[in-house]
Amino acid sequence: MKPTLIIATGPQGSGNHLFAKAFVSTQVVKGWDSLKEKYWEGHDMEPFAECWKDPTLLKNFDWKQSRYFYTSISCPYFDDGVESIPNYQLFHKHAVKYAKVKYLIIGRDQNILKHQQERVRDKHTTNMFIDAMDFFDDKDVTYASQELLYLYGIRYLKTLEEQLNILFSNHDVDLLNTIISKDANTKYMHFVDHSPLDETIKLASSKKGAI
Repeated sequence: MKPTLIIATGPQGSGNHLFAKAFVSTQVVKGWDSLKEKYWEGHDMEPFAECWKDPTLLKNFDWKQSRYFYTSISCPYFDDGVESIPNYQLFHKHAVKYAKVKYLIIGRDQNILKHQQERVRDKHTTNMFIDAMDFFDDKDVTYASQELLYLYGIRYLKTLEEQLNILFSNHDVDLLNTIISKDANTKYMHFVDHSPLDETIKLASSKKGAI
C-alpha cells in the first residue's frame, strides 16, 4: 500500500515552518525533522527541497521510511535567489506514482500576510498563490489556519487530521505547546484606543432594548 504524502502550501508567510513543526510533533510523520530542534532554517534544508526543483527525483526518495510524509512550499518561493512559482502539476504527476497525495492549504490573516510580505519581500505576493489555485479544484484539499492553530493547539491539529482522514498517534503535546507558545502574529498587533462602535456595543450589552 502506498504511503500518504501531505503537501502543505499557501502564500508566502502563511506558516510553512509552523505547520511543518506541528505535523512532525505527531512523531509518526516523516517531514522536516530538524525543525524539532531549530526555530528556523532555510527551505533548502526541507527534505523534499530538491524534488520541488526536479520532481523526477521523487523516484529516488526512500518511501519505506514511514506511512506518512509531509512537505511544504510557499507560493512564490525562492530557488537560488530567483522568485519561482511551484510547479504543482509536475510535482503531483510524479508524487502520485509513489504516494497517496493530500493537500493542506495554509493561510493567515490577509492583512498580516500583506505586511509580512512587504517587510520581507518588499512586495505583496498573496495574489500569486490565489492565481495558482485552479490547480487544486479537483484535488484532495484541506484548509488550515495559522490563527486557529495558535488558539486551539492540539485540538485543532487533531481536527486537521480528521479532515485529512488520517489519524496519528503519539502526539508530543509538550513539543506542540512549545512550538505555538510564541505567536508570530503578536508583532503585527497594535492596541486600538477607540472605535466608533465601542460605545454603541457597550450600550447594547447593558440591557435588552438599550438601543
